[in-house]
Amino acid sequence: MKATFKPSLLKGVIDAPPSKSMAHRYLIGAALSGQVCTLTGIDYSEDISASIDCLKALGAEVTTDTDTVVVDPNGFMQAKAPVLNCRESGSTLRFFIPLALCLGRPVILRGSARLFERPLSVYETLCRENGFTFEKSENSVTLCGALKSGTYKMHGNISSQFITGLILALVYLGQDAAVEIIPPLESRPYIDLTLSALRSFGADVQFTDEYKIEIKAAKLHAFSGKIEGDYSNAAFLDAFNFLGSDITIRNLPPDSLQGDSVYTPYFERLTTGTPTLDISNCPDLGPVLFALAALKNGAVFTGTDRLKAKESDRGAAMQTELKKLGGGLIFDENSITVPKADLAYRGEILDGHNDHRIVMALSVILSKTGGTIDGVEAVRKSYPGFFEDIEKLGAKVELA
Repeated sequence: MKATFKPSLLKGVIDAPPSKSMAHRYLIGAALSGQVCTLTGIDYSEDISASIDCLKALGAEVTTDTDTVVVDPNGFMQAKAPVLNCRESGSTLRFFIPLALCLGRPVILRGSARLFERPLSVYETLCRENGFTFEKSENSVTLCGALKSGTYKMHGNISSQFITGLILALVYLGQDAAVEIIPPLESRPYIDLTLSALRSFGADVQFTDEYKIEIKAAKLHAFSGKIEGDYSNAAFLDAFNFLGSDITIRNLPPDSLQGDSVYTPYFERLTTGTPTLDISNCPDLGPVLFALAALKNGAVFTGTDRLKAKESDRGAAMQTELKKLGGGLIFDENSITVPKADLAYRGEILDGHNDHRIVMALSVILSKTGGTIDGVEAVRKSYPGFFEDIEKLGAKVELA
């Protein structure tokens, strides 16, 4: 599917879409609680739908309505030969692997070939060290293990999703346990989101020092509530404001633990100067930050290594597309420089690289220059209503 833009300014009031990061964690937390939970404010993106499907595959009863999910965990973790379809969701795959390793019987997790190109070596090592089965193919992994409570060591410079996955499994096991993190620790805010969500269900889990997380045996309870707005996707809406639009975004709690809430001061720094910005704790902001930097004053971004292991190699993808517009990126070891550029649409159709955040970042640019992006259906992964929302706000965009 293609999106063709004409230059336009956006104006109006909109609610930020629900936080995908929080929804994953609360859905799984509801299943771990052992009691019926009702969650509202759910957006059925491809990633969230994948986590819901995996809960069902493990035996939970999950019913969905407009923006409401009811999780009945009565049969959770009782499926005899579960097959979990993770689609293209890295969070889903990494969160559910440790839970699968608690079952003591074979589990198959499936997904796209691109998903299984993303790193899983942390779990492969865990399985090897414990004598568990870990058999990976182009689009699946077959596991069999009986994970026990205990103290586990994990490197902190890997995706925080691995640490979250292990914490979820240790909470499920229901005994005292710990995760010791080998520094440096990146993406701490995402781990804080995990701990916050689990505490909503009564889990006793916390950092006892900078590099140690302790899980205490605790009786979990039901939690029902609304998922907060998503700073990650709100950043793409707010980016239009820094190009002259006038959008008010609601449903963003000012005290949120979401690491991507840093986008606001980062955008301001891009507007007022040529800053050096560390994105090691907020890699999902990379594409939109690159887009604004090219349109504004340029910038240097550090902590960029993990951009290679996303839905696309996001640095390379933005380099390819910005070159079509007269810009480009300069790569160094764990850093990317984005020079200021006189971006203009030169007639070559842009490619979304099957990456929702690339599509949305390019949309911000084309709202100024005009032009066409192919592969825009990728937004279904996290923000299926993106084009409908920006069109309501006045974006001149046609889908075909």
